[in-house]
Amino acid sequence: MSRIAGLEPPYAPEIQAQFDRIMRGAPPLMLFRVVASNARAWEKFRAGSLLDRGPLSLREREIVIDRTCARTGCEYEWGVHVAAFAEAAHLTAEQVRATVLEGAAAPCWSPGEQALIAAVDALHVRATLSDDEFKALSAHYDDAKIFEIILLCGFYRTVSYLANGLDLPLEEKAARFPVA
Repeated sequence: MSRIAGLEPPYAPEIQAQFDRIMRGAPPLMLFRVVASNARAWEKFRAGSLLDRGPLSLREREIVIDRTCARTGCEYEWGVHVAAFAEAAHLTAEQVRATVLEGAAAPCWSPGEQALIAAVDALHVRATLSDDEFKALSAHYDDAKIFEIILLCGFYRTVSYLANGLDLPLEEKAARFPVA
């Protein structure tokens, strides 16, 4: 059980319409139900506008999200994303495992993906990128993608704070962190 109760159906029509847009007809995640229980928090959450695809490929986006959630110890959101998107993003089982258990230098990643993971790690640890980290990232990603990478790291760190801080129960069909 979450530390703050989530909304229960039937949902207000406006909330149901928002859930339907986000979930495409599937039942809403506990995260969404809990955040939507506070109108201001739900409005701010949705205003982040990072629930769309943006300029990154699905694969790039999921690497950023999975690594950010792994670094914050957020099994809830990591598991939801792995279950929903890993296959479509063409992430292998080795790569999914590496998002939790290995660093940017893991051989399963391309040079661009290694730069991406190194950037996520740097942002997690220091909330900034060194000149060398930015140079490595910009060798593979344009400015629009770099903005998106940084925004996604911040947004999913916030999502991780919510899921971890509210002690959200893991979704039934979500993946679980791999064991070392």
